[in-house]
Amino acid sequence: MKSQALPFLGESIFTPQFLSKLIIPLIIEQFLAVTIGMADTVMVASAGEAAVSAISLVDSISILIVQVFASFATGGAVVSSQYLGRKDNASANIAAKQLLILSLVVSVSLMAICLPFRGAIIRLIFGSIDAEVMVNSVTYFIFVLFSLPFLAVYNSCAALFRSMGNSKVSLAVSVLMNFINICGNAYFIFGLGLGVTGAGLATMLSRIIGALIMVVLISNRNNSIFIYKLWKFEWKGDMIKRILRIGVPNGIEGSVFQIGKLLVQGITASFGTASLAANAIANSVGSFANIPGNALGLASITVVGQCVGAQQTDQAVYYSKKFLVYAYFAMGLIVTPIFFFSSGIVQVFNLSVEATLMASHVIKTCMVASILIWPTAFTLPNFLRAAGDAKYTMIVSMFSMWVFRVGMSYLLALQLGFGLLGVWYAMYIDWIFRSICFIVRFARGKWKTKIVI
Repeated sequence: MKSQALPFLGESIFTPQFLSKLIIPLIIEQFLAVTIGMADTVMVASAGEAAVSAISLVDSISILIVQVFASFATGGAVVSSQYLGRKDNASANIAAKQLLILSLVVSVSLMAICLPFRGAIIRLIFGSIDAEVMVNSVTYFIFVLFSLPFLAVYNSCAALFRSMGNSKVSLAVSVLMNFINICGNAYFIFGLGLGVTGAGLATMLSRIIGALIMVVLISNRNNSIFIYKLWKFEWKGDMIKRILRIGVPNGIEGSVFQIGKLLVQGITASFGTASLAANAIANSVGSFANIPGNALGLASITVVGQCVGAQQTDQAVYYSKKFLVYAYFAMGLIVTPIFFFSSGIVQVFNLSVEATLMASHVIKTCMVASILIWPTAFTLPNFLRAAGDAKYTMIVSMFSMWVFRVGMSYLLALQLGFGLLGVWYAMYIDWIFRSICFIVRFARGKWKTKIVI
């Protein structure tokens, strides 16, 4: 990469062209993930609200499970990025293989533990739900669990390619996976009439193919990071510890966050199937606004990580601020049309009148909160994690989740009778608290002193 001068900072580590090639494919990939997810929901909706609710419930649980090994992918990406910033490619390769081994071990273990107890897990988390929703949930959960190891491999390899600054690979494979998923849904759901079973089969098939492709690509020795001798099991304790130093706090943070969301969804489930369906649609549509922030958060692992590895903390600050401005600007472009056309968007899902009205109202409040506080609550902490300050983000997230999102959901939704809106208002309060804590931490600069490698 040819460097360029930055104001007061000397020669930059990254060129504008490098940043564009990193960020734009990530935004497209995130966009596709959300749109395909919505298309998935629309296709499944043909099987009824019980099917939509069942998939929403299982996806909430699977996100919790996936979060465990996704956190390891983040840890591995941070370690690899910092080694690349230090020009130590050999150590980056070792970290890459340890990441893949760790992700596989954990994902297979979780699959084996959860499969025989999937029904009990659903009942434990969501309590009493409609019988039809329960049957569909247990069925769909089987396919999600069998696909976990393949998703773990895909996530790990995608994180490693992003560490190299190559987000085009994960974009291309993601497009193929989503295409397979959509075609599979069309065939299994509409063609064979399999309902949630068809949705599960399509999801599992797409993840298997995506994982196999990524393994082949990450084995290419022309990459700045590559994994060699995949067949040979090598466990290197020191490198695993470095990955876990980021991965464990990030995993605890993410897992506690998802557990809190599940508890909140349990509150939502008590309001009936219409509220569950409205909540699922609002989450799906609302996630559009977060696309740029999520993409820039992923990109920051590479950029901030390499800056810190190269001991250029001033440049880490510069790029962090730049990414935050990008996030607000890009999110504003998405939030505005969703806010004004929310009613028409929700009608596409063909829900009941009650669910449609609830979803439309929730989406409007979400768009306002998203443009004001989401980037500082969720994009900014990624800058801290990339520098190795994962424990702080963990502590803040855990406290805020339990005190504000869970506690305030119980107060507003149940005690004060706000219902589904109370759950979302509590979430916005959670965002505000996170934003304050992360802004203060970033401004004070203590994250610059953290050591990962």
